[in-house]
Amino acid sequence: MQKVLNWIEVKMMPPMARFAEQRHMKAIRNGVISTLSLIMIGTLFLTVSNLPIPGFEEWILPYKADLVIPFRITMGLLGIYGSFSIGYNLTKSYKLDGITGGILSLATFLMLTIPQNVDALLPEGEGIGLAWVMPMDYLGGSGMFSAILAAIFASEMYRFFTKRNITIRMPEQVPPAVARSFEALIPGIFIITFVWVIRVLFGFDINKLLMDLFAPLVDIMGNNLLGVLLPMFFIHLLWAAGVHGMSIIGSLVRPMWLVMLDANADAFASGTSITELPYIAPEQFYQWTVTIGGAGVSISICILLLFCRSKFLKQVGRFSLVPGLFNINEMLIFGVPIIMNPILAMPFIAAPLVTSTISYFAVSRGLVNGFISNQAWTLPAPIGAYLASGNDWRMIVLVVINILVAMAIYFPFVQMYDKQMLAEEKENEAAQTI
Repeated sequence: MQKVLNWIEVKMMPPMARFAEQRHMKAIRNGVISTLSLIMIGTLFLTVSNLPIPGFEEWILPYKADLVIPFRITMGLLGIYGSFSIGYNLTKSYKLDGITGGILSLATFLMLTIPQNVDALLPEGEGIGLAWVMPMDYLGGSGMFSAILAAIFASEMYRFFTKRNITIRMPEQVPPAVARSFEALIPGIFIITFVWVIRVLFGFDINKLLMDLFAPLVDIMGNNLLGVLLPMFFIHLLWAAGVHGMSIIGSLVRPMWLVMLDANADAFASGTSITELPYIAPEQFYQWTVTIGGAGVSISICILLLFCRSKFLKQVGRFSLVPGLFNINEMLIFGVPIIMNPILAMPFIAAPLVTSTISYFAVSRGLVNGFISNQAWTLPAPIGAYLASGNDWRMIVLVVINILVAMAIYFPFVQMYDKQMLAEEKENEAAQTI
């Protein structure tokens, strides 16, 4: 195992670290993360509208359509917020005006959806006064792939024109905000015209193309056991070698996880049973039932360390337990340490794979609810799992089972490491008494 970890550190770690810091991946990661507060707000309203309280469903039914409007405006328009934020972050990385980059990215994204004149589609004399409306099919999580593409295209075109001074330069006396608007005029004309030709004149639906391309991959990752296990394997393999696995793998898969959560929440809001949602494994699946306490099901090893004979490990367990309850495990990862530790690396990788498998079958068989909402990541896992699954008490049981299973996996390895550390402590004590 040590040879594998050394190989990863020497051969894989440098390119992976560069990949994690690559400006486009970083902009996507930061842009998607910036939408999390809106996801939490939207799914909060969705959860409240479906509280499992006797008689509540009948009482709330007349108001339910109004109650889920904040969900429609947050989760339902996630692509809009994401396109602006990704464009902003990417443009800022080039030392250009982030606001301009964000606005151009947003305009590019919106150009991919053609407004519809509802009254014109209805029989003559039956118009309802809506006139032009924007279909929301691809404005939410389903349009996140389009939002990423739009932001990259708009930001790169803005940079191309700006770096070559193909812009309108205003005198220094002009206020900066006005000057920036004129500076974006030529790049903006090119970007909007280019997308208009592709989408409107040629009728090429980029939204549908991207969804069709990624649909098989999203389905595999969301509803196939192998697809569910692969992200966990690579995330924890990288962590064991000292690389922040989530920052690398998360940059690739988080947009797909977002599509899954959006589809689940939208299906639930439309009346689909919470045990028959489109996807089994959005990010919340891992967050609350797999990486409990942090990567590697950290809370389980925290508990085991409390019973170690090694003073050092017992102390690390005490200091790590409370942060671990709130999913903060850096003290454990670097304190034990788990990274570059051939003894603990194996269970650190294996435990999440086993808990992922247990959770996968529990959700797919309808033994517990699916996931419809995003909750603050610092919530203790039983609470987070309960809320994210539409207030399902069975999720609390699943979390406890997974913790116990992970403890069983870690136990022989922790015992082995405890003996090693105890022997070293005794040697040090003996050396100090001489």
